[in-house]
Amino acid sequence: MAAKIKKGDKVVVLAGRDKGRSGEVLQVMPKLERAIVRGINLVKRHQRQTARQEGGILSKESTIHLSNLALSDPKDGKPSRVGFQILDDGRKVRVAKRSGEVIDG
Repeated sequence: MAAKIKKGDKVVVLAGRDKGRSGEVLQVMPKLERAIVRGINLVKRHQRQTARQEGGILSKESTIHLSNLALSDPKDGKPSRVGFQILDDGRKVRVAKRSGEVIDG
């Protein structure tokens, strides 16, 4: 199956404590069906001090399930489902179902 959400996409969170917020996908884990989104699902982690890094409590992004993410429509930024279309030149592109706009140029 082709990936509907890819690294670098702008997504909107549909469920959970960050519902309604949007961010950029930093990493996608297709086998786990999860993604890491910048600034979303922040968790506190205790870090032991090392020679290179200072210790303390750090905030970092945790994974979020792909079912809780929707691609942001390029036209208005609202959540949209993703479809696929084969162009005249034979390329297969992702299309926002909401507006019909092509996502990857």
